[in-house]
Amino acid sequence: MAKQSNRYTKLVEALFVSKYRQGDIDVFFEREDLVRTADELGMALPKNLGDIIYSFRYRVELPDSIRSNAPEGLEWVIRPIGQAKYKFSLSQMPRILPNALMAETKIPDATPGIIAMYALNDEQSLLAKLRYNRLIDIFTGVTCYSLQSHLRTTVPEMGQVETDEMYVGVDKRGAQYVFPVQVKGGSDQLGIVQIEQDFALCATKFPKLICRPIAAQFMDGNIIALFAFEESSNGICISEEKHYRLVLPEHLTDEDLSLYRVRGENYA
Repeated sequence: MAKQSNRYTKLVEALFVSKYRQGDIDVFFEREDLVRTADELGMALPKNLGDIIYSFRYRVELPDSIRSNAPEGLEWVIRPIGQAKYKFSLSQMPRILPNALMAETKIPDATPGIIAMYALNDEQSLLAKLRYNRLIDIFTGVTCYSLQSHLRTTVPEMGQVETDEMYVGVDKRGAQYVFPVQVKGGSDQLGIVQIEQDFALCATKFPKLICRPIAAQFMDGNIIALFAFEESSNGICISEEKHYRLVLPEHLTDEDLSLYRVRGENYA
């Protein structure tokens, strides 16, 4: 894995250098540029070229030689701008990281045992835990229903996008929502580009619904961090973050319930 990461680093570094000009805020490239650059370097490409882009979005940081060309307070990300077309672009929040100081909330674990036994990877496991424990409902305060898993579609000026799971919901007023949910497990990290894509997807496919993108991440200690996002004049920002720990019912104490009751009174 380290060898592959080093190969990707050399490739994307050479590509950026060939395209970047001092002062650029966007650096455009196409999938064929990856092929050309690899050929110039005498490097074998992976069968799945998309893995190169995925790696720098969610697994590893871009090389220092690229990051050093970003103004203070900004970082480069890779954004899609069409079919097999991309750009290095500047962002204030390239990765979405849980706040280690956030208080946690214990939830009785309703995940069926057989699901826990046979979930094949962290992402599948996280999606199952969200669904069976109604964590999207709890987090948003909206009655939610899973509409589709791994929704893949095309969005104008972005090309193909994919959302891990799509929920729709209705609140006590009758207002209807769409919640695109992105999840990451293991060492992968959530990226702001996914949330940008989810807002664009909702605007294209569900224009009449209230769009509230959500991201979920496993943390140490079997804690699930959930994030909600909104669009503002300064771009996309985190509007809410909560941490949930799934526990056996007997591990939810009277002290826990008393604490949550006080929280509810404070937020009422």
